[in-house]
Amino acid sequence: MGKRLKDCTAIITGGSRGQGAAEARRFVEEGAFVVIADVLDSEGQALAQELGDSATFQHLDVTDEDNWAATIGRLTDEGRAIDVLVNNAGILLFDRLTRSSREDFERVMEVNCTGVFLGMQAVADEMKKQQSGSIVNISSVAGLQGVGFQFSYSVSKWAVRGMTKSAAHELARDNIRVNSVHPGLIETAMLDQFPDNLQPKVESFVPMRRSAEAAEVAELVLWLASKESSYCTGAEFVVDGGLSIG
Repeated sequence: MGKRLKDCTAIITGGSRGQGAAEARRFVEEGAFVVIADVLDSEGQALAQELGDSATFQHLDVTDEDNWAATIGRLTDEGRAIDVLVNNAGILLFDRLTRSSREDFERVMEVNCTGVFLGMQAVADEMKKQQSGSIVNISSVAGLQGVGFQFSYSVSKWAVRGMTKSAAHELARDNIRVNSVHPGLIETAMLDQFPDNLQPKVESFVPMRRSAEAAEVAELVLWLASKESSYCTGAEFVVDGGLSIG
């Protein structure tokens, strides 16, 4: 197998488990040095140890500008370029417009939306200096359609979709690509959060009649991180087994 990310340094937020961990493993297989950035310290450290010299753990709360500055500063102090950022960290909440609180709405927006904004802002200057970079923002099928029982989450993922396009437009002149990925039902801890009354029906929502493995999303993210997608920016890539078809 070729090394599609040879000599690349990638930051993956929410990289300690689930989809982020699958991306970290796949990136390392393809030659990248991966910064597993998360608030889940013990899980992140364990994954970094598993991946050996090709990975390191960095405590990162995506809503904290100082945490972002420390992460970028650590890499620049080590003489590393920042080639890839995967804004994967996110939280899920089941709520409705008429049954949600301002506090819950703002909490979801802070992680899922502001965290992405701060991440892109944090890496932009370094990527501009090197005139290259790939930013992959993990949105959701909920960012492509309205979801009545995931009001705050859906709003936040629509915001990620919009930020991706605006950032892509601004950064294209510096050869920095920004794309969004829209997963459907993925076998991670987030899927376990679905209410009991929906659990038996989850797969019936999907035309392909199954949920996806996190590794299937990781393959798409890997492609967007690599030079194989060199002419793709500001685009939406859906990996949902047909869920968003309707």
